[in-house]
Amino acid sequence: MIAPGLLVILSPLLIGFFFGPKVLAGFLPGAIVSGVMMATSAANTGGAWDNAKKYIESGALVDENGNKIGKGSDVHKAAVVGDTVGDPLKDTSGPSLNILMKIMAIISLIFGSKMAQFHPVQ
Repeated sequence: MIAPGLLVILSPLLIGFFFGPKVLAGFLPGAIVSGVMMATSAANTGGAWDNAKKYIESGALVDENGNKIGKGSDVHKAAVVGDTVGDPLKDTSGPSLNILMKIMAIISLIFGSKMAQFHPVQ
């Protein structure tokens, strides 16, 4: 977790100090938009895998012959594997991206005046 944390903290600092506040002002919206898309996708994907397992466990899934597919079947075992992947996506990965976007914006605001001293706006 050190590398992702450093990426979030150092990205705005390096971009702001090396390239200036205008480049940072373009970087932040791109990071926010891509972060929102990734968070939404992660949350929806995790929820879909969780709901698929619940749907199979409810006995509502039937095969082409009309037989109910439930717990203990190969389909259920595959859904359990999917749910194992989906739970961290919907519970941790998706929501944590919101915090990362906020940290990038806050770091930019805190160090914005120092960045402007290195790159005066013309």
